Amino acid sequence: MRPDLTLPERSAVELRRLIGSRQISPVELMDACIARIEAFDPAVNAIAARDFPRAREGARLAEAQVLRGEPLGPLHGLPLGVKDLQDTAGLLTTYGTVRLRGNVPAADNVLVARLRAAGAIVTAKTNVPDMGAGANTRNPVWGATGNPFDPRLNAGGSSGGSAAALAVDMLPLATGSDTGGSLRIPAALCGVVGLRPSPGLVANDSRPLGWSVISVLGPMGRSVDDVALQLAASVGFDARDPLSYPVDAAAFRGVAPIDPASLRVGTTEDFGVCIVDPEIRRVFRERVAAIRPLVASCEPVELALGDADRAFDTLRAESFVAAYADVYRREPETLGPNVRANVEMAAAITLADRAWAHLEQTRIARQFAHAFERYDLILAPTTPVTPFPWTELYAQRIDSQAMRNYYHWLGLTYVVTLATNPALSLPCGRDEHGMPFGLQLIGRLRGDAALLGAARALEQAFEAIPALRRPRPDVETLREARPELKAIVTHPPLEGTSAGGGSATAV
Repeated sequence: MRPDLTLPERSAVELRRLIGSRQISPVELMDACIARIEAFDPAVNAIAARDFPRAREGARLAEAQVLRGEPLGPLHGLPLGVKDLQDTAGLLTTYGTVRLRGNVPAADNVLVARLRAAGAIVTAKTNVPDMGAGANTRNPVWGATGNPFDPRLNAGGSSGGSAAALAVDMLPLATGSDTGGSLRIPAALCGVVGLRPSPGLVANDSRPLGWSVISVLGPMGRSVDDVALQLAASVGFDARDPLSYPVDAAAFRGVAPIDPASLRVGTTEDFGVCIVDPEIRRVFRERVAAIRPLVASCEPVELALGDADRAFDTLRAESFVAAYADVYRREPETLGPNVRANVEMAAAITLADRAWAHLEQTRIARQFAHAFERYDLILAPTTPVTPFPWTELYAQRIDSQAMRNYYHWLGLTYVVTLATNPALSLPCGRDEHGMPFGLQLIGRLRGDAALLGAARALEQAFEAIPALRRPRPDVETLREARPELKAIVTHPPLEGTSAGGGSATAV
């Protein structure tokens, strides 16, 4: 029997319910997801290494557990895409870099291990920029990921493969990570939901600087409920991450929407420091005007963020030196240009610069804390521009102003990274070019459950308004392969398979 290609279009929450009630089989769902990947991924190139034989075996085991009446985890039987910056046992993990083209980890990272323990079935890796550096998902191992709404345009990054796979309903759940906006930006550009959690909520055992708060792991999904479902299976203490802490996962299961009429909302187009295209400003103002009648209050928020750009430059460079300095000394040619730029930037940074950056970050965090004494939620655009061609490494100019470096255009998200507040990108209609528009919702530090509740309330309100509801790509236009997405490869193709029999397909 041919797989039902429409089955993966259902939400992760509904699919888990149908599995638990024996209305669908995990095998049926896995076959449908694989068929959908094979049908549509050639048009967007969101999927990196594939592990279909082991995934099918996992689905058969999950089906047997259901039939035996065994206790089932919250993600039981759900196919999962894992960002290719996150280690997966027995499955090729390249980080999008030539140096790791044959890397098959022996163990999962802590997030993947927790999701597997909750019943998720790792099906494939999702594409990333080289070492995750940048918000355009392209690398010399797998090629570029195209935007599902127009594959000539970029899907964002660094969780671009996850976002594109979700938008095309190839997988019900996918993982992400975020330093300067890597969960939020691709979610916005592809019309899905991405949550940057409060630091420590999701343990991260692979962060080189264990006490650094700028890099986090988090969930992506097609709805707020799907994101909450994955988050509930991800949270909690792990001794390998000194920032992690005990959490009651029940707080994230079945998050109830907050009455929007109770919300005090602050809005900002640019945080006072970010360069934003006039079109995005217009679209954001239209969205604020539509939201204003739904909430208790809605007014501009004033934030004095000082030199946030310089602070982020310094803290980002510090983290890149910690991760890549040794490789830069031994094999600089194996690092992509974005990674090298960050490591080289650190050469001019002094101890005084580092101390100033940490002080500035503290001042920024306290500015946000002060604002949240007055507001329950702060709204901003997620990205300053509509998606641009993936052939352009980054947005070099915005509103006629040149960007200082490859990530300067990510200011709308990295100023929130500095504050450390949880932030979620929520689909909110289309921009003036017909591409998805993402609304960035920012909550109180460690107020992740309340942020999800507010996001769910707005999501439900948007669903009743055609101009604001989540847009969907026309999948019929994605039935034609686009080989040019794999044309940026500059090294010989990878050969061989991943451990466990999964195909480790490469460009």
